[in-house]
Amino acid sequence: MKRLICAALAMPVFVWIAAAASAAEAALPTKGEEQLAKLLAGREAGDPVRCIPSRRQQRVQMIDGTAYVFGQGSTLYVQRTTRPQDINRRNALINQRFSGGELCRMDVITTVDPIAGFFTGGVQFEDFIPYTRVAKTASAEGVRP
Repeated sequence: MKRLICAALAMPVFVWIAAAASAAEAALPTKGEEQLAKLLAGREAGDPVRCIPSRRQQRVQMIDGTAYVFGQGSTLYVQRTTRPQDINRRNALINQRFSGGELCRMDVITTVDPIAGFFTGGVQFEDFIPYTRVAKTASAEGVRP
């Protein structure tokens, strides 16, 4: 009986320790989040957009477990999808939408293994977040008037 009472009293302590440990892990950025932050350094987030232009030569970067990043130059579009944990840079994206020259929210894109060519899953897009380079001011560049 004493063991049962001790176990019952100790259980909340173990639950609290486990919750604190998982909260601490959640507070640390993942490798993918760190990679995305580095890629977006010096850029400012804009309002979400439903669609972005889809070009044949558009650059797509896949950050494992985090996001797809479309574009190059002054504006990058970040797509976190409905299940970012499934993003895997080893897969290739195949857009099976033949009308229009855009990628849009709610589009479902197929992923395939680029070597074997077999289906590996589907990706459903959310809104795209544009990140635009922040213009440097004269004082930020160290130029004095």
